[in-house]
Amino acid sequence: PSHRTTFTATLFTYPGKGGWTFAPVPPECAPSRSGPWGRMPVVAWLGETRWATSVWRETSGRVLLPLPKAVRRSLGHGDVVTLSLEFTD
Repeated sequence: PSHRTTFTATLFTYPGKGGWTFAPVPPECAPSRSGPWGRMPVVAWLGETRWATSVWRETSGRVLLPLPKAVRRSLGHGDVVTLSLEFTD
């Protein structure tokens, strides 16, 4: 069965040229399992914008949702956003 969850996160950008921007996914909102390379396919929403992506589970256990520039537009490091995820758990 699929699972849909909504959460609020503070965006952060990895330093360096071309650094990716991520939203940390709270543990209670993250998929309980990971696929190859710690990734799990999801469908994500930021407002009305929907996109297919994967969340990444770091070796520390933290789960991250990457937000491409086309999705986040002018949002960036330090901005607080409300996101939704749908995945098969």
